[in-house]
Amino acid sequence: MKTPNIGISAENRQLIADQLSKIVADEFILYSKTLNFHWNIEGPDFHSVHLYLETLYQEQQETVDTAAEKIRAIGHYVPATLSKYLELTHLTEQTKGKNDSQSIFTELLEDHESIIVFIREEIQPIAEKMKADGISDYITGLMEQHEKTAWMLRSHLK
Repeated sequence: MKTPNIGISAENRQLIADQLSKIVADEFILYSKTLNFHWNIEGPDFHSVHLYLETLYQEQQETVDTAAEKIRAIGHYVPATLSKYLELTHLTEQTKGKNDSQSIFTELLEDHESIIVFIREEIQPIAEKMKADGISDYITGLMEQHEKTAWMLRSHLK
């Protein structure tokens, strides 16, 4: 692939790719956990929660794909193995073992909030230090998606 000439230095493109790779890993682990919960939910609210989790994992799948495409667009390859994701993520793939909606929503909320904090810390450095306003805008939008999902999960826990 020809090296991108997009106004971002090679060094900064590498730094951005590294941070986006962590985001891909987090998003993939969250996708996997959400799918797991979708498959294994139990309880009197099974049907509605099963459908809600289906919506969430489909959104996560799209998020993973879009984040990966951002890495490719700046000229880098995407980490795409489970072992690499586990190395890069700050989430855990392990669940606490309960398959009721309250337990599931609590775990998912913790993961969404963890991703929000990580992304929030990356927005300004990517925009200002790495001169990548577009990537900064993208991850700001991604953070806002997680904030909306976190709000909905918190509302389920009331």
